[in-house]
Amino acid sequence: MSPTSDVVNPSHISAAQGGLPPLWFLAPEGFFALPVAAAPEERAERARSFVRELYSRGDESIWEPAAPYYAAMTELMGDTGVSYAALGLFSTAEEADAPGGEVIRHEPAEGVAQCAFTVGIIPTDQAGEDTDVVAQGILATLSGDPYNDAVWLDLPCGPAVSCITVREYRISPEVTATGEETKLLTGQIQVHVPFPTGPYTAVFTLYTASMDHWSEIYRLMSALLQTVSFVDPAGEPAEESSTEPAGKA
Repeated sequence: MSPTSDVVNPSHISAAQGGLPPLWFLAPEGFFALPVAAAPEERAERARSFVRELYSRGDESIWEPAAPYYAAMTELMGDTGVSYAALGLFSTAEEADAPGGEVIRHEPAEGVAQCAFTVGIIPTDQAGEDTDVVAQGILATLSGDPYNDAVWLDLPCGPAVSCITVREYRISPEVTATGEETKLLTGQIQVHVPFPTGPYTAVFTLYTASMDHWSEIYRLMSALLQTVSFVDPAGEPAEESSTEPAGKA
């Protein structure tokens, strides 16, 4: 499974607005950041950039109608507390060696695995030094559902709780290509990471229906979580490093 894009996303940071403390993480190659932003003008500008990146082989006939759709969609997402969202697209074609170490890009028709990724920041009642207590409470709550696979994580940034759920949906014949009822298996990885810098918890959610590639997608999420930080990895003040973020979390 390889990225369908050459874009390498830099660290994403939540602007310190509305009293929210900043958060950094490294989004993997192949993630297309959706235009989540507070201001309509900023959303529109990001949407225009997003559709050109996502539909890189398109033109204005595709980009012009698509940009308002994604701007409106992310406005609704922002209203639910989502601070960052991305669409992950990865080629499932067999890898082949290329001369000189050149990366081979495949056509979408050869197979694409997809996942959706969001980050939300929710208020929680805690002091900075109580992150262990908050994580223990989250683990106890999630473990109460027999359909949840909830486990404790020790990340470089502090304690966290991971919860995996797998669900099967029945798709009615009216919306299937074959005209027959089919089943859709989906998986979700949700990780709760309490902030040590304020009374908040970051919730990272990765969702996919590409279950044939679950192990690769799981490793993708695991690698991303290793980059989460509540202090600027570059050692710069948050207000200086947030002037040109590639996305917000």
